[in-house]
Amino acid sequence: MTQQTQKIVALVDGSLYSTSVCDHAAWISQRTGAPVELIHVLGRREAPEKQDLSGTIKLGARTALLEELAELDAQRARLISHRGRAILEDARSILDKAGVTDITTRLRHGDIVEAVAEVEVEADARVVLIGKRGEAADFAKGHLGSNLERIVRASHKPVFVASRAFQPIARILVAYDGGISAMKAIDHIARSPLFQGLAIHVVTVGNETAEVAKGLENAKALLKAAGIEAETSVLPGQPETALGRLVEEEEFDMLVMGAYGHSRIRSLIIGSTTTEMIRSCKVPVILMR
Repeated sequence: MTQQTQKIVALVDGSLYSTSVCDHAAWISQRTGAPVELIHVLGRREAPEKQDLSGTIKLGARTALLEELAELDAQRARLISHRGRAILEDARSILDKAGVTDITTRLRHGDIVEAVAEVEVEADARVVLIGKRGEAADFAKGHLGSNLERIVRASHKPVFVASRAFQPIARILVAYDGGISAMKAIDHIARSPLFQGLAIHVVTVGNETAEVAKGLENAKALLKAAGIEAETSVLPGQPETALGRLVEEEEFDMLVMGAYGHSRIRSLIIGSTTTEMIRSCKVPVILMR
């Protein structure tokens, strides 16, 4: 497939984040011209329960009860499927109203991470959009949120973690540690029409050294060659606190960072504090492999 046919894969689960996921998908589509594929996954926990409730009931009554239970299972499966299709139709409506014309929907069954891996290939995904879990998460939000790190680990594409509500995006903070995925993030920003015309600020968290200065200089030069005038800076402190504070104080609209690196950011992103870092940032986060 060509670059033009790569799809934005947006996961919707019916939670309050679904609207935000759709709004962000529309924003990306409008800036890149990419089509959107909406995915709703019916997880294994939502499948009908296979449980023998007949106990020691006599044969005739037991057969009748098992038939009734089987029908209830079938009804439940149909309702869950209908709900999934309704969620997809609601999501499509949001994209329609935003002016997105190329939209496909897909209802999948099974493990959400396995489904994302398959759809990434089938749709030639350019980015995977998911919602960020909230503190007052209901079951649906918790189901998606609990798989956030699993999706980040498994995905071979950039993962866009949508914030609770869409806000206009103009200022982008890029966390740069010189690692491979951070360099890939800079290269992706340089190549993607998504970032053209936006204010880009590249920051390294830690001590200012000759190596750090050279890395930032190279990042700035690569972006400039793509027509992006970026600012750079070195920020003292720990990434998990310094980045969130900078986003809030300087009112950045989005954070871009490598999912893997070679500094403290590495242990942060692939460790147990991943979701906490994403939750602490009130803006969307793009994680690059």
